[in-house]
Amino acid sequence: MEMIKELWAFLRARKKFWLWPIFLMMIVLGGLIVLAKGSAIAPFIYTLF
Repeated sequence: MEMIKELWAFLRARKKFWLWPIFLMMIVLGGLIVLAKGSAIAPFIYTLF
């Protein structure tokens, strides 16, 4: 949680709000990779790509 606070402080101080969508997409894609690793959802995720 501390890392998120520091990241938010950095982005707010440097006015880099345009980076948030990039971070969100990285989190979503990371979650898809974790789900695709070994679950019943994997075949459905593979069809997306």
